[in-house]
Amino acid sequence: MNWIWAVGAPLVRAVIGLVFRVRIEGVEHVPRTGAVILAPNHVSVIDGPAVSAVTGAHRRRPTHNLIASEVFAGIIGWILRQARQIPIRRGTGDTGALDAATRAIEDGWVVGIFPEGKVNEDPRGPLQRIRSGLTRVAVPTSTPVVPVGIWGTHRRWPRSGLSWARPWRPRLAIVFGEPLLPSGDDVDDAEVEAFAARLRRHLVRQVERARSLSGEPP
Repeated sequence: MNWIWAVGAPLVRAVIGLVFRVRIEGVEHVPRTGAVILAPNHVSVIDGPAVSAVTGAHRRRPTHNLIASEVFAGIIGWILRQARQIPIRRGTGDTGALDAATRAIEDGWVVGIFPEGKVNEDPRGPLQRIRSGLTRVAVPTSTPVVPVGIWGTHRRWPRSGLSWARPWRPRLAIVFGEPLLPSGDDVDDAEVEAFAARLRRHLVRQVERARSLSGEPP
């Protein structure tokens, strides 16, 4: 962990604990060493920092997240580059970003990819379509994928923007599921679709568990 992660992960984790009443489950499913992909659902722009702070503080592992390229500007962009985040041009089939994620995997890092691609406009509705980018990294590299259910970040920062509506410290639950192992076969359309469907089923379970832990019925 470089200085950004050594200082930033515990700091962000502490801030999250001040803003939310946090419940964490299954973080031991994130291995201490070796490549792994974290695949959270996406209900808020702060999902990435929240999950990364937990894995950084509790497992001492930095995460190389794929983050929208337009965020990489000014001081925020400098911090993201120091933290070795990966810019991706959304909606363009950015193979360069996927290549960078693959290199990070080959080097044994944790990589964070939101399988839905963008923040869900209706968090309480079904998951959005699972994009193919994650599977096109995971399958050929035989990298385990940990589905992560997150629920509660949208109560403070929904898609519409920052909100300070009550309760002042809403409940936040982050649930890490058991790793899913792709077959490692050639990346054909059938394999991509099969693994995406499998990931979706497991991710739904983690989201339902996170909602339950946060006190909201699934």
